[in-house]
Amino acid sequence: MFSYRHAFHAGNHADVLKHAMLLHILDHLGKKDTAYTLVDTHAGAGIYDLSDDWARTKAESDLGVARVWHAAAGSSAPALVQRYLQAIQTYNEQGSLRWYPGSPWLALHAMRSQDRLRLFEMHPSEGEILAHNLNCLDSRQQRQTELRDTDGFGGLKAFFPPPSRRGLAVIDPSYEDKQDYKRVLQTLEEGLKRFASGTYFVWYPLVQRREVEAMVKGMRKLAPNEWLHASLQVNKPSADGLGLYGSGVFVINPPYTLAASLHQALPWLNKTLAQDSHNRHTLESGDNTRKKTTDDEDEASLPNHRTPARPQQRHPAARRPAVKRPPRRP
Repeated sequence: MFSYRHAFHAGNHADVLKHAMLLHILDHLGKKDTAYTLVDTHAGAGIYDLSDDWARTKAESDLGVARVWHAAAGSSAPALVQRYLQAIQTYNEQGSLRWYPGSPWLALHAMRSQDRLRLFEMHPSEGEILAHNLNCLDSRQQRQTELRDTDGFGGLKAFFPPPSRRGLAVIDPSYEDKQDYKRVLQTLEEGLKRFASGTYFVWYPLVQRREVEAMVKGMRKLAPNEWLHASLQVNKPSADGLGLYGSGVFVINPPYTLAASLHQALPWLNKTLAQDSHNRHTLESGDNTRKKTTDDEDEASLPNHRTPARPQQRHPAARRPAVKRPPRRP
């Protein structure tokens, strides 16, 4: 159950899609003065050293964030991508790419003092590292953050609905256990009953399992009319049926700005992250008026979007990310 460690996969193509979309949603939530609560059901270690032995085992970041980083430097990247890279840059020295912020650290980068971050992490080693990293934050960020070492699926109901009635649930288990697919649907069903107006953000892997398609169909049935589904395939599924060949994100009650931003960004990411000629992306919404499947689209035909302004305050922990190195494997 606890063999999965995200340090091996930090900054891969799945993280690029997931975290670029997450930041857009957080920026949108931050446009209103009213506080919001983010609940991350599977938080991981928080921030990762891409030069670490674990991260270099398969060097997945080389085909993920590093590709995006270098491609954006030589072209006009879409606004969604530029915002994502801007957040990563705050945790690195100028021009370098060593530290990769996971969803908790990206949330802290985007959050204001009135917002709240609630984290769940059951993995003993991941939870220990995350707790260590959280202890290195400034006092304000520590006050607005709470970590629990219990089941995130069941723990969501402890915080939803939040007092402000504004909230985002990030649900991205490893799916190492096939029961995770069913538990995602159960968590969404329970969450929507308690807090129908909340935003629910579900990441899932593109792998050759029947459970993937069944979960996506289940989310469409559970969701109200307002939902958005994006996926990105980077290579051909392997002949042996193993391995990750892409990922998807399903958002219930998304911000109205997300579809247009993805319409611009997905073709660019599709080209940049492609590992063979089987790359493709999809984008669909609740009423299917924005459905799009593309193998190779001319991004020049897409609408122009302005790049978001840089946040006024740099994250206090950005200068020296505090990362406790995971123990070496035997």
